[in-house]
Amino acid sequence: MRIETTAVRAARGESAITSALLQIGSLETGIPHVPQIDMSTTYGFHSSSSVADSMDVLLEGGHDAPNPVYARLHNPTVARFEDALAQLEGAEAAVAFASGMAATTALLIAASLEKSGHRKHVVAVRPVYGGSDHLMSTGMLGTEVTWVDSESVGEAIRSDTGLVFIETPANPTLEVIDIAAVARQIKSAGNRMGASVPLAVDSTFATPILQNPIALGADLVLHSATKFLGGHGDVMGGVIACSKDYAVRLRQVRMATGGLLHPLGGYLLHRGLQTLPVRVLEQQKNAIELSERLELHSSVRSVYFPKYDRGGDVHVAGQMRGPGSVLSFCVHSGIPAADVVERLGLITPAVSLGSVDTLIQAPALLTHRIVDAVDRKEAGISEDLLRLSVGLENVEDLWADLDQALKTVSTRSC
Repeated sequence: MRIETTAVRAARGESAITSALLQIGSLETGIPHVPQIDMSTTYGFHSSSSVADSMDVLLEGGHDAPNPVYARLHNPTVARFEDALAQLEGAEAAVAFASGMAATTALLIAASLEKSGHRKHVVAVRPVYGGSDHLMSTGMLGTEVTWVDSESVGEAIRSDTGLVFIETPANPTLEVIDIAAVARQIKSAGNRMGASVPLAVDSTFATPILQNPIALGADLVLHSATKFLGGHGDVMGGVIACSKDYAVRLRQVRMATGGLLHPLGGYLLHRGLQTLPVRVLEQQKNAIELSERLELHSSVRSVYFPKYDRGGDVHVAGQMRGPGSVLSFCVHSGIPAADVVERLGLITPAVSLGSVDTLIQAPALLTHRIVDAVDRKEAGISEDLLRLSVGLENVEDLWADLDQALKTVSTRSC
């Protein structure tokens, strides 16, 4: 199926139910059109021995035990979202968590727990989301990180490297990293050392609609599901698409650490996937228009947005089907970026992104404030940088708001 159809139909299950009822002539009994929410925290049983068998499956990271036993081990509603996301990413499986950071935490723990010995070294490329940077840089999970540019990943891999972590497009500079090129570096290094190292790609900005890292050689795809997958600013979650084997490891970490996604969150995220293609593509149209107008604005020094082609299929760095709907821009020296934000009337000053409404914030002051100032500067996150997550409002209304704020602050600064 094409991606729009997959987004709507994946893991809904009603087609199979309808078929079965038609075969036995019971269609008039009715079937729920919308997948139902299973909110139970625990599940009853008649046989202790049979539920013990289910427990064994779940404790080993399995996904298909007859009895879910306990919501920290498995929830059918969350599992539907996981299955749908895996289909969209072209992955064998997916594992969902309570937040993007809970997913990143599980990823780092799972990567270090190799049977051959602890592999706590991580190779990563800046910039990434500020919380991810902080988690790796502080070593609070016992990991050691080596920050490199994308061309030097292979050289930084060591015998105790358990993970390579990149984010593309990068938060907040929108830098696009060639995923296939990084995967080739890792493979070459693995051949040299006789060990494989998984590549994890944070693809939150792109979504499965614009980019599928597994098809380009990645092993793990991370999403802060709070953003585009939910799409309405009302649910928090994280999810990792991966192989069946790696999913087992991630489920075991989730079970032990308790970073589970609530069933209502699973329901809302599964619902969000069904409109994801429409939202992403419409928001992208607005972002393209705003990026072009900002490029010409007298108060704007530079705009950061993945390159795109207006004619025909949009294609970015050989791997993206479009530039997305997040862009960043720098105002000219002497114009306080925070003042621009505070002069806006329609656009919402707030962290996060990917919602149907347009959001703006200064990363150096908020999302990346937790990152050391020197590291921020080296990653291109300056004090005059503003990140804009473009929503579904009319583009003329958005531009009128941006233009008046920039002009007002610029005039006042002079």
